[in-house]
Amino acid sequence: MSLSYFEYNPQELNPQYLEDLATGYWFSEVLFTAVEMEIFTFLEAGGMSAVELGEALDVNVDGLKRFMQALLSLGLVSCTDGNYYNSALSSAYLVVGGENYQGDSILWRKTLTSGWRDLQSCLKNGGRVEYSPDDEQQLVQRVRKYIKAMDCVAKTKVLEMLPLFTNVNIKGQILDVGAGSGAIAAGFLRKFPGTRATLMDLPWTLDYTKELMADVGLADRVTCCQANFLEDWPVEDSFDLIILSNIVHACSETEISHVLAQAAQCLKTDGYVLIHDFFLQHHPAKAALFDLNMMINTYNGKVFSHHWVQEELARLGLHATDFIPLETDTGMIIAANDEQPLVNLRLDKKSILMGGIREQGFKVYPVRTDQIYVADWTNLKCQFGCSSYGAGNCPPHSPSPGQTRAVLADYTQALLLEGEPPTRSFQQNVLEAEKKAFKSGFHKAFVYWAGPCSLCPACNSDKTCHSPKTSRPSMEGAGIDVFATVRQAGLKLRTLEEANEFVKYFALLLLE
Repeated sequence: MSLSYFEYNPQELNPQYLEDLATGYWFSEVLFTAVEMEIFTFLEAGGMSAVELGEALDVNVDGLKRFMQALLSLGLVSCTDGNYYNSALSSAYLVVGGENYQGDSILWRKTLTSGWRDLQSCLKNGGRVEYSPDDEQQLVQRVRKYIKAMDCVAKTKVLEMLPLFTNVNIKGQILDVGAGSGAIAAGFLRKFPGTRATLMDLPWTLDYTKELMADVGLADRVTCCQANFLEDWPVEDSFDLIILSNIVHACSETEISHVLAQAAQCLKTDGYVLIHDFFLQHHPAKAALFDLNMMINTYNGKVFSHHWVQEELARLGLHATDFIPLETDTGMIIAANDEQPLVNLRLDKKSILMGGIREQGFKVYPVRTDQIYVADWTNLKCQFGCSSYGAGNCPPHSPSPGQTRAVLADYTQALLLEGEPPTRSFQQNVLEAEKKAFKSGFHKAFVYWAGPCSLCPACNSDKTCHSPKTSRPSMEGAGIDVFATVRQAGLKLRTLEEANEFVKYFALLLLE
């Protein structure tokens, strides 16, 4: 079974998508139960039969077999000769005691489900209706549970952050604001041995942070600073690196403006501010749902546009990178007092470009040029089926299949851009994407779009294109089999039976 509710296809007009959304909790409940029962921990030592596992768990074997079939279908276990084994994913992240164990994070999500059941009440109220316990001991226990859960996530997130600083040698002082477990600071302390870190958080959080820092052998390189980061920061030093990880989404606009101003105030001349968080433009569905989670579970939290954060940084006189999407569901902005420190960062210009193109409304898929299928029959569809044949840059004035093959031989990387009508808007946005690619350093950037050129109200009667600067050949007009290429990339595309069915447009942006 696949998580098809993450793969909405507007060309498939049936209620299956709605059914999958309605049963989405089935998936999470299976995962919660497996983690709570520590099934993956039992399996890690070696394969176990259903009978052996049932005895270890003290559960009904017939019911367990059905449950294990669900785990098998989700790719969390495998089964060979009647014995169950952990998948590589489960072995890496779901075994208790493992270095990157995510079970605490997963089960924290389970504690949030009761709040989500009050979503309708939150909508009526305009905010949260369920609050933290008044009992101090219960509150401390909840905080420790939350910190432990977030520690699981932070340990893996910092591994995505560190490569950006490969060409940077940070020395001196790090400030981790709202440090939680301190896992992000710990990652930087390990990478840069000449650093020390100040961990700023509330007192009952820092009590647990100290324990965690001692557990990883970093207690002698950290100083704890008890403070509410929404107030003035009680620090006198200036810092080489200030970490704001998952702080932005916990605040209102006014609050985060204060936090950014405090960071700018105590940043060294050549230091960095690292902002890591959820942003609306990155994985939009997850970001929107996380924003609701903030409405349900916090006082003022919300997910921001990265543009808003970058504008706030500029207002404070700081220079900032473009949005840096991580492979996972979060992203980063790195700021400095001037541009030079940012130049030293090792940024992936392709992933940043893809993020910028997605903001234009496209779905973006990286492809290799050997996945692009060029055929000799596509011109026939233009010549004997399209009223625009012979116009502007349409066949026979567009590149031939042979010319297209020769062009593709000079490239290895490309992007498929998926959009929708109207044609003129689609083509204008495609040109903007090509422009973005060129400005990002892809000097060979060139795009093939969908359909006859629609930029001008009408083509000239002499069939000569008077706007070659902005006109581009279509994929099909240049010999590219769009259906085969799209399917080769693992995407869904079908011919339409009715004129009013949803139309998908594709463009091909060659990079380098």
